[in-house]
Amino acid sequence: MKSNFKFFAVILFLIHTTITTTGNPKISQWRGPQRDGKYPETGLLKEWPAQGPEMLWLFEGLGAGQSSPVVAENFVYVTGIPDTISGEAFLFKLDLRGNPIWKKGYGRDFTEVFPGARSTPTVADDLVYVENGTGKMHCFNAETGNEVWSVDFFAGFNADSVQFGYSESPLIQGDILYCTPGGKTHNVVALNRFTGEKIWASPGYGEKATYSSPIYFEHNGHPMIVNLTATSIIGLNALTGEMYWRIHQFQDNFIHANTPIYDNGKLLISSASRRDSSGLVLLGLSPDGRKADILWRNKQVINLMGGMILQDGHVYIPAYLQARWYCIDFETGEIIYTDKELGGGAVIQADGLYYAYTERDGEMALLHQTPEEFKIISKFPVPHGTMEHWAHPVIGEGMLLVRHGNALMAYDIREKQD
Repeated sequence: MKSNFKFFAVILFLIHTTITTTGNPKISQWRGPQRDGKYPETGLLKEWPAQGPEMLWLFEGLGAGQSSPVVAENFVYVTGIPDTISGEAFLFKLDLRGNPIWKKGYGRDFTEVFPGARSTPTVADDLVYVENGTGKMHCFNAETGNEVWSVDFFAGFNADSVQFGYSESPLIQGDILYCTPGGKTHNVVALNRFTGEKIWASPGYGEKATYSSPIYFEHNGHPMIVNLTATSIIGLNALTGEMYWRIHQFQDNFIHANTPIYDNGKLLISSASRRDSSGLVLLGLSPDGRKADILWRNKQVINLMGGMILQDGHVYIPAYLQARWYCIDFETGEIIYTDKELGGGAVIQADGLYYAYTERDGEMALLHQTPEEFKIISKFPVPHGTMEHWAHPVIGEGMLLVRHGNALMAYDIREKQD
C-alpha cells in the first residue's frame, strides 16, 4: 500500500510541476543537446588553414580543470580552480568575445589526484547547475551568478566518497534534475531543479558513484534513466526511481567515464578494461524497458573517457592512450577498420565531420569518417593551457571551444562568405 501511495504522490507532483513551471526548458549541456557528442551547427569549415582556424580569443585564468564549457544564450559557462592550494572553485561566465561577465565561487572543489573542476555546467533557461567534485550540487542564477540552492550529497544523501572526485554533469529533463550521489539508499536521486528538494531517491544497486553522466530517454513511451555506478550499468524508471535492471560492467579502478548512447531500443556503453566484463557493450531493451540483455561485447576496444559517435549504423570511437581510431558495426560489434594515424582522445561531431582532441599530443584534428575511410583533413597543436588534455571540445555559435586546463580558446570555424 505504501509503495502505491508513493507512486501516485510522485505522479501528482510531476503533474503539478509541469503545469506550474516551465516544463520544457532550453538546455545546454555536456556533449551537446542529446549528450551524444553531436552538435547541430552547420555552415562550418570543411578544411582548416595549415596553422589551424583563426583564434578569436583566449581566456586564461580558469585554473585547474578538465570540465568542458557550454554555450547558452550568447554566453559561455565554464568551471575551474585558480588556486589548488585553497581549492576554491569558480563558475565563470564569459561573453562570445571571451570577456568575463562574472565569476562566482562555489566552495572547495577536488584538489587531490588529478586536481581540477570536473563537472561540465548544465544551463536550463535562466539557471546553471554545477556538480562539485567534493559532492555538492549547486544551482546559480544565470544572469547574476547568485546561488539559488545547493545540496550536499554526504549530509543529505549519505553518499560514499569517490576516489577521483565527482565528475558527473547534471541531467535536466523538464523540471527535474537527475544525479548520482552513490551509496546504499540514495544511489540515484531526482530533485526539483528550482528548489533542490528531493522528488525520489533510488537505492539502485547500492554502489558508489562513478564518473559518468546519466541519460534520459523514452523507450516505447516509458521514460527511463540509465547511468553507471562502480561495477554496474543500471536502468531506472525516470518517474519513480524503480531500478528495472542491472548489468555487470567492470573497470580496474571503478572508472566509467563515458556517457551511454541510446538508439532505437539499444544502449551502447564503453569502459576501459580487458578484465572481467568491460570494453564496448551493446544492450537490447525489452519492449517495456524492464529488462536488458547483452547483444555483444567487444573487449578489443578500450575507450575510458573520450566519448563515441553513433552514425548511420556505425560507431566511431578512439582508443584510450593509443593511436587507434575504430569504425565498428553497431549491430554486430565487428571492427570494420582500425586507423593508427592519430593519437587517441575525445571526439565530437558537427556538420558531417568529426573533431578530435588528442590527449597525449594536444592536437585538434578535423576528420572525415565513413565505413570505407578514415581521413585526417586538417590538424593543429593546441598552443595554450596547462596539465591534461582531457576536456572535450565544444561547438557553438560558429566557434570551436577548446579547454586545456587554465586556458579556454575559441576558434572561428564558420565557412567564409564570398
